[in-house]
Amino acid sequence: MKKAADVFPLTEMASRFVGQLTQCQKLKLKVLEGSDKHVLIELPYDPQLVGYPDTGVIHGGVITTLMDTASGCAVVCSIFYQFGALEISPTLDLRVDYMKPAEPFKPVYGFAECYKLSSSVAFTRAIAYQDSIDDPIANAVGSFMRISPEMVGEEFRQALMGEPRHD
Repeated sequence: MKKAADVFPLTEMASRFVGQLTQCQKLKLKVLEGSDKHVLIELPYDPQLVGYPDTGVIHGGVITTLMDTASGCAVVCSIFYQFGALEISPTLDLRVDYMKPAEPFKPVYGFAECYKLSSSVAFTRAIAYQDSIDDPIANAVGSFMRISPEMVGEEFRQALMGEPRHD
């Protein structure tokens, strides 16, 4: 049986990227797919993430975090695939349009793609959904600053590349 890493070769690197981010650890985000063009991340339902106790609906800020993380991760994967380098790419702008609340007790998926890389900015689009990507909870478009590979710390580089530390 094929694993995601067999079909989507940047899944492991994307997983290590998300695993380095404390907020993502707390949210229990899990990378399902990672490629040169896209990332798919799962946000499991957790009652601690509920913003509306009467309904059990996940807080909108958590959905925004999922989409921002998926978009940033797609940028990291796209840059690595095209240039063989790791870059830090902080969010410059993220516009999120909410269409409906997430259904309680179900995971939410964040699909993001990096569709354009300029010399200084990466551009993304993302969708948050549950049962079908064709029935979105929210859409997002974002831009991310490209900062040179020299600015990536060695510890972070080793963590993303899965390299052992040599202390």
